[in-house]
Amino acid sequence: MKMNLLPKWLLFFCAVMCFKLSANTPYEIPRSNVLELTEPSTKRVYPIYIQLPTSYTKQPDKTYPVIYVTDAPYTFPIVAGATRFPMNSGKMQQAIIVAIGYEKGSVGSNSRIRDYTPTFAKDWKKQTGNAKGHAEFLQSTVFPFIEKNYRASNLQRTYIGNSLGGLFGATILLLTPDLFSNYIIGSPSVWFDNNALLALKAHKPKLPIKVYISVGAKETPAFGEGQNMVEGAAQLVQKINALKSDNIELKSVDIEGASHATAFPTTAIQGLDWMLGKAKNNTIK
Repeated sequence: MKMNLLPKWLLFFCAVMCFKLSANTPYEIPRSNVLELTEPSTKRVYPIYIQLPTSYTKQPDKTYPVIYVTDAPYTFPIVAGATRFPMNSGKMQQAIIVAIGYEKGSVGSNSRIRDYTPTFAKDWKKQTGNAKGHAEFLQSTVFPFIEKNYRASNLQRTYIGNSLGGLFGATILLLTPDLFSNYIIGSPSVWFDNNALLALKAHKPKLPIKVYISVGAKETPAFGEGQNMVEGAAQLVQKINALKSDNIELKSVDIEGASHATAFPTTAIQGLDWMLGKAKNNTIK
């Protein structure tokens, strides 16, 4: 019995339509969502990006470490992508990833410059100096929300920040070091406001913390950078070491061949490997 075959032009049309549908399907990071949190004191609204581990639904009694990341639009896909294989293969503790975005409706870099800088700089046209206020937002709004709505540890919090985000992390580390148990500080903008960070009064942590400071070896004026980030990172390391705290485990790394534009992905995954790598995924309470 002879079957009626579809005309070739119809098969071609179907193939083209299927290609268009698949090509236009937006990519989504698995197990992730974005919500908004409002800062009570200012009514500013911030997008919060969240990714849950692969084992989250399969292990309902497990509590997870949390990785908190600044500059969410840039850092969230990098950290989520870079940790996927290490976490899923058992080489790294599975963790919840929470990335904090910029104020909703903020124009350009206004939000990050305001929220990540520790002091008011008179020579800057944009608002600066809200690092303490933004840290309070994390502590009083973001942490309680994450720890109430997810099985998130309040003991294992890892901070990741780069550039001005690194400056923000360094500010928290010096002023309220016990806010996080781990700090990954990439290419910190120590130069801001004439090295005002280095003039802050540093406090010793009451609990053990790990600090990973990383910078690209080419982050100097000799390689076209506007600031000497390598020197700034070294000065920050020196200030931390001057505390002579037995509760601080510090590691400092210069990334060979990396510039300010390329250092962060290496900083993030190597820092996380040092802090969360090769550990047993025991329940954290």
